[in-house]
Amino acid sequence: MEKDWVCIYTSQKLQNAEIIKGLLSFNEINSVVINKQDSSYMFGFFEVYVNRDDTVKAKFCLSQNLSEGENLQ
Repeated sequence: MEKDWVCIYTSQKLQNAEIIKGLLSFNEINSVVINKQDSSYMFGFFEVYVNRDDTVKAKFCLSQNLSEGENLQ
């Protein structure tokens, strides 16, 4: 991943990461989901990255929409 991207969310479920990506897209924030899950044993995480310039906006957007206990970085 390039140095200008920051991980703002992690989940063990792909659908959760994709929902976050959709929420960010709705708010005009570009994001990507990176699969860091082991394909053989199915452990690890899906991570959502945003451009460093959008980090504050993205974290604010997520803080307004996530319930407590979710994996905001």
